[in-house]
Parts: sequence; C-alpha cells; structure tokens
Amino acid sequence: MPTENSYKIRTKQQNLFLRVASGHFATSHSHINYYIDVTMQKTRLSEATAVAKELASYYSITTVVDTILCLDGTEVIGACLARELTQGGYVSMNAHQTIYVITPEHTVGSQLFFRDNIVPMIKGKHVLILAASVTTGYTAKAAVEAVKYYGGHVAGISAIFATEKTCAGYPVRAVFDTEDLDGYASYPSHDCPLCREGKKIDALVNSFGYSKL
Repeated sequence: MPTENSYKIRTKQQNLFLRVASGHFATSHSHINYYIDVTMQKTRLSEATAVAKELASYYSITTVVDTILCLDGTEVIGACLARELTQGGYVSMNAHQTIYVITPEHTVGSQLFFRDNIVPMIKGKHVLILAASVTTGYTAKAAVEAVKYYGGHVAGISAIFATEKTCAGYPVRAVFDTEDLDGYASYPSHDCPLCREGKKIDALVNSFGYSKL
C-alpha cells in the first residue's frame, strides 16, 4: 500500500474485505483522499469468489445475463460471477444457462471497442458491466455507450466499490460503498482542497495499482 495509513474493512463473510489507505492520491480524472486497493480481489481466486457470491445475489433471480463485460482487470471476478449465475443452486432467467465473459479494447481516445468476433457476444445480448470501482463514473458510462452502440442491452452495473448509486441511468450494485468508507471524497484535479492546503500527492493510482511519488 502507498502509505502507512492503511487498513482492512472486514465483513462477516470469509475472504471478503476491502484494503484502503488514506492520503492524497491522483487518478486520471480526479484527486481522492482514499486509495482503494482491489488487487487481491481481482487476482486471488478465494477473494474473487467471495466478491462474485455477493454480487450474484443482486442478479441471480431477477436479471437475465448473457454476457459479463469486465472492466479494470476484473476478468477473474467475472468468471467467478458467471459460474455463480449459472450453477444449479440459483434460479436463473438466462435461457442459455451459459454466460460469455469478455473485455473491451480501448482506442487512443479511451473509447471502448470490440473486434468483429466479439460483437456477437454483445449484439442482442443482456450485458452486465463489471468494474473494479465506480467513482467518477467515466469508465462505466463509456461501457454503457459501447454496449448500446454494438446493439446490446445493459443488464446492470456492478463493482467492488462504488460511490454512485446510479450511473448512466442504471443502478450500481457494489459490495462496498461510501457507508463503509467514512469521509471518502473525490475532487476535480483543478479544484482540490488537499492541493490548496499544500499536501503533496502520495501516489498516482489507476486500475492497475499505484506509483509512489
């Protein structure tokens, strides 16, 4: 973690907790006072499974999911979520009883696009968007636009952590939110009170991790 002010937010479920650090961090879109490290949830099978089980409870009975669109390196969680939504213990509305797990590519301008061989997994399909976090909402909104552009139907937006209850008109289902992280704040990079106070940036952060300054 980028600072010594780091700790875990635990839940009642085994292998389900959030690692955070307080400080002054810069993303590509904003400055934030907490860094949320979801590396282990994205890469460790036990934690990815725990996240998937929690998210599956929102969709297993009421939502048709044909495809899971994984953003921010959440492919392991996406595979676990697909398994949870198709296993025999759940009442599934997905007639095919199988789910595609895909990731987008990005243009130089950060727009999302899909190759011709992937498009059939989106066109006419119910696509669940899975992100590591939904804070500013830029990435999730871009995913919604891409799904619609390629002829898909947005089944929902899910994340490990979210500060927004809705994004692009769709509810955001998250394992953790601002109620779990008291005092979380995100500021425009040009109008950051931490910068005005002269507090140096601890690290640059993005979906891949952090780089100390």
